[in-house]
Amino acid sequence: MLSAIIFLPVVGALLIALLSHPEARTVKRVAAFFTFIPFVLSVILFCSFDQSGGIQFKEQALWISQIDVQYFIGVDGISMPLVILSTFLGFLTVLISWKIELRPKEYFAWLLILESSIIGVFCSLDLLLFFLFWEIEVIPMYFLISIWGGGRRAYSAMKYVLYTLLGSALMLTGILTLYATTGTFDMTVLSQQDYIGQFTAVIPVAAMFFLLFIGFAIKLPMFPFHTWLPDAHTDAPTAGSVMLAGLLIKMGGYGMIRLCVSIFPDVAKDYAPLLVGLAVFSIIYGAAVTLRQTDLKRLIAYSSVSHMGYVLLGIFALSSQSLTGATLQMVSHGLVTGLLFAMVGLVYDRTHTRNIPELGGLAKQMPVIAIVFSVAGMASLGLPATCGFAAEFLTFLGCFSSEIVPGIMIYTLIGVLGIVVTAGYILWLLERVFYTEPKDRWSSLGDADGLEKVAIFTLVVAIFVVGIYPRILTNMIDAGIALMHLPMPT
Repeated sequence: MLSAIIFLPVVGALLIALLSHPEARTVKRVAAFFTFIPFVLSVILFCSFDQSGGIQFKEQALWISQIDVQYFIGVDGISMPLVILSTFLGFLTVLISWKIELRPKEYFAWLLILESSIIGVFCSLDLLLFFLFWEIEVIPMYFLISIWGGGRRAYSAMKYVLYTLLGSALMLTGILTLYATTGTFDMTVLSQQDYIGQFTAVIPVAAMFFLLFIGFAIKLPMFPFHTWLPDAHTDAPTAGSVMLAGLLIKMGGYGMIRLCVSIFPDVAKDYAPLLVGLAVFSIIYGAAVTLRQTDLKRLIAYSSVSHMGYVLLGIFALSSQSLTGATLQMVSHGLVTGLLFAMVGLVYDRTHTRNIPELGGLAKQMPVIAIVFSVAGMASLGLPATCGFAAEFLTFLGCFSSEIVPGIMIYTLIGVLGIVVTAGYILWLLERVFYTEPKDRWSSLGDADGLEKVAIFTLVVAIFVVGIYPRILTNMIDAGIALMHLPMPT
């Protein structure tokens, strides 16, 4: 079933490619079917997941015998929530893209391949398989931005590729060095307690750690590796922005937990003060830069730099509670920011501008869009009963109580200031776009249609379900974190 979840979107993409001169409606229906079925299957797996933890639903077969590469997939309490998030957003992005008329055949084929590659990253338990899925996503994302994007789309697509390939080159070096040292690509073996310590490495273990870490930090994105993100977000089509913010940048945080912390816990502990300091700087810097943005997409893009700083902070506080909070924050950010970018797309489709000073008073013309946009904004600033509050509260609580990193209480208190700045730019955004005096030029605008309401209200429901009952995910995440070999307090 896990292989079906990964590869059904690829089957849909191939079927779309084989259709001879299909109608746009046919292409969209095929894409919807081949993303909806993986979502249903992931819900079945989610409901069948054994809360006692461990790797489940494993599929394992020898692939390249000469170097012992396996087709080895499975999920645990850390990856299962990200898999269901991937299939959920994958299906909704097809609905959000229903009005695409420019080359729909190629558009939806690339969108489906993108979904498969992301799910593959979260399911892979072999390092080389993990890397292959990681690399595949670059291709569809490049075409989605460069063909269906706007603004400087060719520049932004190429910048995204160059940054990603730089990170990938470092990751591959780290993976091959790890294999040369240990003789295995099996992530479950590598994460066993002190497994690396049994070998004498030609390259220091810390060097392997940072080769992997920098590749993940670029994708996260962490300051100073973040500059590709605003351009890619601003110029990507709406579905591309949703996938980018909702899923692609989560690959960085997931990689840090799955590889950097799980395989190199002692190195993570040694460099945790530095990385926590960078996390706090990313939180404050991202929030401060967001305040200066006048483009809706660019504003939300920079807010992602700040919010993913919370993820980095939770990961390298290195307590089980902070890691649970960081994982929940990834899911929360995927839902909230995915909805925010979807709402920006709806506003842009009607006004043909993302420039905040040109907008104003839109709540009168598009009340549903205004209300849902406001809900997404409130979730982003951490309003209680939304997933944003649950994730941030758990992350900060876990960081504050961590006994691993010296001075972590000070780092956490500084990081909390990011919430204050977030409230400022979110309320400023909502007030200027929706709740000022209506402008005559927008008097004839329409509200969300039926299909758009289905997509956005589904995301709203998910935001409140996770916010009101976070245990639906935290019990599962706790089970995954509990089996990790975390460093002990000094």
